[in-house]
Amino acid sequence: MAMVSAKAVRVRLPDGSSLEVAAGTTVGEVARRIGAGLAKAAVAAKLDGRIVDLMHSLEEDGELRILTGKDPEALGVLRHSAAHVLATAVRRLHPGAGIGFGPAIEEGFYYDFDVSQPFTPEDLEAIEAEMRKVVDADHAFERRVVTKEEARDLFKDDPLKIERLEELGDGEVITVYRDGLFLDLCRGPHLPSTGRVKHFKLLSTAGAYWRGDERRQMLQRIYGTAWFSKQELDEHLHRLEEAKKRDHRVLGRDLDLFSIQDEVGPGLVLWHPKGARIQFALRRWIEDELDRRSYEFVYTPHLAGERLFARSGHLQAYAELMYPALEVQGERDAYRVKPMNCPMHALIYASRQRSYRELPLRLSEIANVYRHERSGTLHGLLRVRMLTMDDAHIFCAPEQIEDEIFDMLDLASLVMRTFGFEYHLDFATRPEKRIGSDAVWDHAEAALEAALKRSGTDYRVDPGGGAFYGPKIDIKFRDAIGREWQGSTIQLDFILPERLGLEYIGPDNRSHRPVMMHRAILGTLERFVGGLIEHFAGALPVWLAPEQVRVIPISEPWEASAREFAGALRAKGIRATLDPRADTLNYRIRDAEVHKVPYMAVIGEREAAAGTVAVRRRGAGTKQEVMGRGAFIERVLREIETRALS
Repeated sequence: MAMVSAKAVRVRLPDGSSLEVAAGTTVGEVARRIGAGLAKAAVAAKLDGRIVDLMHSLEEDGELRILTGKDPEALGVLRHSAAHVLATAVRRLHPGAGIGFGPAIEEGFYYDFDVSQPFTPEDLEAIEAEMRKVVDADHAFERRVVTKEEARDLFKDDPLKIERLEELGDGEVITVYRDGLFLDLCRGPHLPSTGRVKHFKLLSTAGAYWRGDERRQMLQRIYGTAWFSKQELDEHLHRLEEAKKRDHRVLGRDLDLFSIQDEVGPGLVLWHPKGARIQFALRRWIEDELDRRSYEFVYTPHLAGERLFARSGHLQAYAELMYPALEVQGERDAYRVKPMNCPMHALIYASRQRSYRELPLRLSEIANVYRHERSGTLHGLLRVRMLTMDDAHIFCAPEQIEDEIFDMLDLASLVMRTFGFEYHLDFATRPEKRIGSDAVWDHAEAALEAALKRSGTDYRVDPGGGAFYGPKIDIKFRDAIGREWQGSTIQLDFILPERLGLEYIGPDNRSHRPVMMHRAILGTLERFVGGLIEHFAGALPVWLAPEQVRVIPISEPWEASAREFAGALRAKGIRATLDPRADTLNYRIRDAEVHKVPYMAVIGEREAAAGTVAVRRRGAGTKQEVMGRGAFIERVLREIETRALS
C-alpha cells in the first residue's frame, strides 16, 4: 500500500530565505536546523506577528523569526514563565493557595493568590528561595490542549480558575501548562524550561481585588521582575531604588505640594499653595503659547444632561468610567459629571452656522473632568478621579488635517524640549470596542498616518490602542531614570461631528461635515506634575519652582534689608519668601535645601551696607557668590524667561 507523504510547510526567515519542513515540526526543531548556536539561545519565536513558544507545531506556511534574550519581545515570555515559577513556589509552600492571574507586565510580573493571611517580607524571602529550587530543578514547560470538560476536572478545586474557564467561548482553544507538579490554565507562551529563569527578584506584595472589582474578594498580589542577564537585573534594581527616592507621593508630602485625604475621597487631589503654584505656572505657560497659535478659550460646566452623553456615544462606550446619574427633582433629564469636555465644545461649535472661512476653529479649556477609576488603580497624582486636562478640540475641513497635526506635533515637541525629555510617537489604531463604520475608520487612520509620514517623524504602531471614536497619536517620554510616561495625545474623530450634526458652509455654498481633533499637550496636569516631580526629584527648574528664592538675614539687625530685597524680588514677579526665624543660619540654609528652593539669598552686615547679596544655589554645597542685587534679579529673570533647566 502506498505511503502518504507528510504535508510540507514553508517558513520564511528574516534574512529572506525559506525553509521547508514537514507539518507538525516544532519551532524548536526549526531553530536546530538553522544552527546549534541559535537553538541554544532560542527562547521563543514570532510566527506571523504572534509570539509562540518553541514547542509550537508548524501546520501552515508563514513568516518565522526565532527570538533570543536579545530580542525585546522575549522579555514578556521570560516574565510570564517567571510568574509560573513564582506560583509553583507558592503552591509548594502554601498548598491551599488559590491561584488567580499571573501576567507579565511592563517591567516584571505579578501573580495573585487567595490565601488566609497577607504575605510578609519574610514570606517573600522564603518564596524567592523556593523559586530558586524550582529553577534548579529545570522542569520543562509542557503545553497541552484540553476540552472544557477536561479543564473543569483539572481545576475543580480552584474556583478562581473555574470562573475564568466558564468565560471562554465554546470554540476557543483551551490550553494548560505544567512545570513539575504545578498546572495552570494558560495561553502561554513560555520558555522551554524553568531553568531558563535565572535572574529574578521578588519586589513587594499588596492586596488586589479579584478581577479588579472592589466588590470581590481581596487577593494577595506578589510583584517581581526578571531579566535575561544579571547586569540588566542589577541596573533595574538600581532604577527602582532611585524611583523610591523620587516618589512624587513622598516628595509631595515633604515639600507640602498636595494631599489626598479620606474625608474628601480617594483619587481627589487637594493642591496646597506650593503645588498650586506649579500648576499655575504650567497653565500660564501653555495658555500663552496657545494664544500665540490662535486658539480660542472657553469654559464649560462640570456636569451636563445625560442625554448629551447618550447622543455623543460616551454613555454607551464609557459608562463604566462615568459617575452614576444625578436625579434632580422636577427635571426630566438626569445629570452626569463630565468625563470629558468634547461634547460641550462641539455644542459651542454648533451654537451658530459656521463658514469654511472660520476653520480651523481651535477651542481650548483647562478643565476638570471626573472618571470613576477603580480604587485599586489609583496612584497619587498619576491615576486620579478628578483630572485637570489642558484640553482642546480643533474643528477643521478634511484638507486642513495635516497642517493641524503638524502644528500639534510642533507644540508637543516644544513641551518635550522645554523639559529635556527624550520622546517617541505611537500611532494607535482602531480598538475592538468602537463606534462608527469600518469605512470611516479607514479614512481616519489613513489621514493620520499620512500626516505622520509627511512630518518625517519616526513612530511606532500600537494596534488597537485608539480611542473608541478614532485613531490617535500618543507621545511617550522618558524621565531621568529611563521610565516611560504618557505625554501628549492627538486624536482624530470623524464620529462625534456626525453624531452631533456638526456642519459648515463650504466655498460651494453647501453643507459639509467638519473633522474634529481632540488633543491634550500636557495630558492631565496631575500626571504631568507627578512626572515632573519624579523626573527632577522635586528640584524643579527655577521658572517652575513654587518658591524661587528664599531671602535669609543672618540675624535680626539685617532683617529690614532682607525684607526690602524680598519685596524687590516679588515686584519683579519672582516668587520670593523671607525666612527671619531665630534659628542658626546653617539650619535655615539646610531647610531651604530640603525644600528644594533654587536660590538662597543671604544678607548680613556687609551685604546690607554694600547693597549686595550672598547667593547660594541649590545643591552647590557651601559655595556662594556675592553679587549686586540688580545683577542677581537679572539672573533669575533670565532663567525664568528662558526656562533654563539648571
